[in-house]
Amino acid sequence: MMINQFLNYLRYERNSSPQTVQTYEESLREFESYISLRDTGLSLQAVDADLIRDWMESLMDKGNTASTINKKLSALRSFYRFSLRRKLVEKDPAHGIVGPKKSKPLPQFLRESEMDQLLDRLEWDDSYKDVRARTILLLFYEAGLRRSELTGLNDVDVDFGSRQLKVTGKRNKQRVIPFGQELTDALRQYLEARREQFGLRENGALFLSDKGERMTGSQVYLIVRKYLTLVTSLKKRSPHVLRHTFATAMLNNGAGLESIKKLLGHESVDTTEIYAHTTFEQLKRIYKEAHPRA
Repeated sequence: MMINQFLNYLRYERNSSPQTVQTYEESLREFESYISLRDTGLSLQAVDADLIRDWMESLMDKGNTASTINKKLSALRSFYRFSLRRKLVEKDPAHGIVGPKKSKPLPQFLRESEMDQLLDRLEWDDSYKDVRARTILLLFYEAGLRRSELTGLNDVDVDFGSRQLKVTGKRNKQRVIPFGQELTDALRQYLEARREQFGLRENGALFLSDKGERMTGSQVYLIVRKYLTLVTSLKKRSPHVLRHTFATAMLNNGAGLESIKKLLGHESVDTTEIYAHTTFEQLKRIYKEAHPRA
């Protein structure tokens, strides 16, 4: 009876679509069936918060995703808000109940062997395009930059003396990233190739397009996608994958989350913690090397 009143309210007062009404009805009938199986004498008026939580747990046990459970919980919240306003219940048992958090997808990254193949075993020539492409790939991998950060780099941001890169990130926050000999050599080779291609330039954009203009994010994306396609079967082949690869490599080789946070320019270490899954790969490797039966 209560459910029918709520559904009529959706149809005739809220003018909800038939699809919305059907979706809400399915969730509410499912909940009604659940409580009747728990206790044949239990009514929708007698439901408490613990019972709703038990229902959510049963949905999880059946393999429902967090998104699906939250949609069902939303229907239940709307139903009990309506019932409280119409004085069909004395209290709203769904008020304050928090649904399950949606799990964040793990970052996709290339294996070290794939990066070695990309940077060392592909056939690179001395043309401006090839030198530029390899330098861009190496810079993403060694510095963990965002695409916008790379395209925003200027010549003055590269300090060869101290081997430091000044990067302007989100909300114009700047950070300094150290780099090693390999990237030093690659950047010097790139600047020489650029000089031969476009002549002497100072204090302008670091990476130039084929027309001598600052490279756009789309141009960088196409370069990265082209070369990642040659070495990986990952569905995502974007510059951000190389940023993930940088963070994963750092963590797997002993860097702490706080240090990686600073290098990536994250506001909070909570954002960086998504890379902690890679420590499991390290554990597997140690186990394989150390256990006699592995």
